[in-house]
Amino acid sequence: MHKIVRLSDHFQGNVMKRTVVGVILIAGLAQLVAVPAQAARGNDPVEALRAALTRGKGVNIVATAKSDHGGGVFYTLDLDGTIGFGPQGEIASDTSQRMQFSKTMISALKKLGMAEELAVDELPLRVISSGYDDYVSGPRFADVLPRGTSWVRYAYTDLPASNPLLEVLEPATLKALLAHRTSWRGGVVKGMITSDKLVKISQSFASRFLGYSRSKPVSTISYTLRLSTTGLVERVTAKGVLHHWKGSVLRVTSDTRFSTWGRQVTIALPLQSEVLDQGQLEGKVPYEVPGAWN
Repeated sequence: MHKIVRLSDHFQGNVMKRTVVGVILIAGLAQLVAVPAQAARGNDPVEALRAALTRGKGVNIVATAKSDHGGGVFYTLDLDGTIGFGPQGEIASDTSQRMQFSKTMISALKKLGMAEELAVDELPLRVISSGYDDYVSGPRFADVLPRGTSWVRYAYTDLPASNPLLEVLEPATLKALLAHRTSWRGGVVKGMITSDKLVKISQSFASRFLGYSRSKPVSTISYTLRLSTTGLVERVTAKGVLHHWKGSVLRVTSDTRFSTWGRQVTIALPLQSEVLDQGQLEGKVPYEVPGAWN
């Protein structure tokens, strides 16, 4: 008996084959289209940062921050310059810094007889940081430094953070921010982290806001990270509502932009003949490093 093949069966069989082949082709094309997005997401920002932390290399930053105590009492901080790296992170920096007070804060300080100190604190500074020392220069020292000297050395200091709330140059901090994300679309990461968690991870945050890590209600920091195609942070913006355990509330907003990752960096210290230690000028210069960024 011969097998009878109807034209309709043949047609349906071909349709089925074409459909299966079409599905396979579409699936393959979808995978090909998805590859670039997956590759971009696959660049681990923490590993990219660790690879960038190479002695002799660095990054340029431009940053601003606002510390608001409420009732119109606040001050802003601006910083720009270069940060130099070692295998563990920042090891040196050369920055220009500026602090400005709100009108309400200026009025209050003037009533306390601090008008002169206020004017001095708003003068620009240049700060070279290396190891545990800060070398500070600026017009505020013009009348107290002997001729031929222009720098005041402050010993046993912290390196300035690239961002006062979130130091994304710390691999552990960056890792935590990625872990606490609420979204990650393309190169934009958004999230929120509490101060009690951040203080355990970030040495930079702990040195500035330890008193805000044991509060009730819990202090929170919301943030946005913008990443390059290689996974390096190009910008971080953050907003912290920080409750102190004594009851006060501090609202901090910050914005840092990073550029020229991997640039060759040589941060030269001032000549010894141009420097006087803070102790040699006791009573004439601030006891601690001026400004609020360091």
